[in-house]
This record gives sequence, structure tokens and C-alpha cells, in this order.
Amino acid sequence: MTDFILNLIAWGGYFGIFLLMALENIVPPVPSEVIMGLGGMAVARGDMTMIPLILWGTLGTTVGNYFWYYIGRHIGYERFRPFVDRHGRWLTMEWEDVERLHRFFVKHGQWVVFVFRFMPAFRTIISLPAGMTRMPLWRFLVWTFAGSTIWNAILAYAGLLLGSRFEVLDRYVGPAAVALTVMIVIGYVWRVVTWKPRAGR
Repeated sequence: MTDFILNLIAWGGYFGIFLLMALENIVPPVPSEVIMGLGGMAVARGDMTMIPLILWGTLGTTVGNYFWYYIGRHIGYERFRPFVDRHGRWLTMEWEDVERLHRFFVKHGQWVVFVFRFMPAFRTIISLPAGMTRMPLWRFLVWTFAGSTIWNAILAYAGLLLGSRFEVLDRYVGPAAVALTVMIVIGYVWRVVTWKPRAGR
């Protein structure tokens, strides 16, 4: 994966960063931490400059998130009910929970979208409910772009500080991502095992 990222950056420059960041939000296994970190290292070497790097990376992030927003908006949360009624056990929720989340998202969705840009495991997923609850497109794009700009800048400047020492970045990002994924899986399994529908409580 690292070689693929390096080759695409070398081939496409800023446009390569754009493509990688868009892909990262459509196919989550592509890590934005490594993409922007390598971009920051390219700045340290004089191959790129910081502002265009952050701008192109954030544009890619926004486009990738729009993909999931569009799918969610096309589906709509109302069509989700038969699925929830049938598979509520595995979702650990009932339709009442979905409606409660819908009301919360309608009221506070812009802040949720903004804050979730800083959460590696959820920053892409949050675009789906944003679309399903019909958040205005302009609002979704503005808050996605704002949060992504800050996050991408942090990653890029981390790469700049590391300079050419990619092994330092690679050494910590990989295990941290794996540990976070394991924690999420364990939490989900625990919730499935202990969850009971309201009728059975």
C-alpha cells in the first residue's frame, strides 16, 4: 500500500494527492494519515508547498465524502426501516433509536460532521447519515471542508516535522490503526451480545 501511495504521488503530484484522498474516503483501508504525512515529507524535501498540498488533499477528502453523502441522500432514512426491523439485533438498534438519531442529526448535524473529521474510524461513515437526513448540500460541504482542512493540515505538518523519516510515521500509524479497529470490533461484539430489544427489557 505504501509503495502504491508513493508511486501515485510521484506520478500525479498534487493531483495524485487529490485522487488518493478521494479514494481514502471511498475505500477506507487507504490511510489519510500516511497520504498527508508523505505529502508533508515532500514539502520538507522541496518537492511540494504546504498550502496547495492541504488544499488539494482537502478537496479530495470532500469529494470522497460527497460520494457517501449522495448514496445516503438517494436512499433516505425512511427506506432504512424494513432493514432495521429485520436486522435490528445486528445493528443493536430499533426504529425508535433511528428516529431519535435522525432528530438529533437534523438539529446538530453540522457540528457532528465537523467533529467527526478528526476521528479516523468515523469520519467517512458520518457522511452517510448526513445524506440520509437530507442535510443541505452546501452545509455538508462547508463543514466537511472546514474540519478536513484542519485535520489534513495537522497530518501534513506532522510529515513536515518528520522530514524524510517515513519509518517513524509508518511505525506508529499502522499499529495505532490496527489497535483502534480491534477496539471497535470488540465494542461492537459486546454491544451485540448484551443488547436486548425494548419489548424484552
